[in-house]
Amino acid sequence: MEKDMTSFPFFEHDAKEYGILSLAYLGDAVIEILTREYLLKYCSYKKPGDLVNASKAFVTCEAQSDAFENVEALLSSEEADVFRRGRNAKTHFAPKHGDLIQYKRATGFEALIGYLYASGKCGRAKELFLLAYQPVLNPTQREE
Repeated sequence: MEKDMTSFPFFEHDAKEYGILSLAYLGDAVIEILTREYLLKYCSYKKPGDLVNASKAFVTCEAQSDAFENVEALLSSEEADVFRRGRNAKTHFAPKHGDLIQYKRATGFEALIGYLYASGKCGRAKELFLLAYQPVLNPTQREE
């Protein structure tokens, strides 16, 4: 059966074949595309520079770390395990922004989103994205 190239993911994946940092790499890209799609559809900014600045509320390690805290309690045991493996993965990078804890939490969140994407659970990845970034998406609903 031929894969429908109009839906995500485009390619057949077996998420269990990828290392956890490869899933984080993939998840970083998925978060980036969801961010860009959201900003283009709902943001009043139209200039590329303004869009890049607006995306920082989504794609920095600090933003991803904070976003994960909004969905941590909603994860299945399988999702929580993928997050923990990503968070605990040994990386050879030092964070340019934020602290090491934020960087590790962001890596875990990216790994989770990458895992969901590679598993064909794109709807769940989008759901977690929207829930994770709810305070950014709807700033009037922020808890004070």
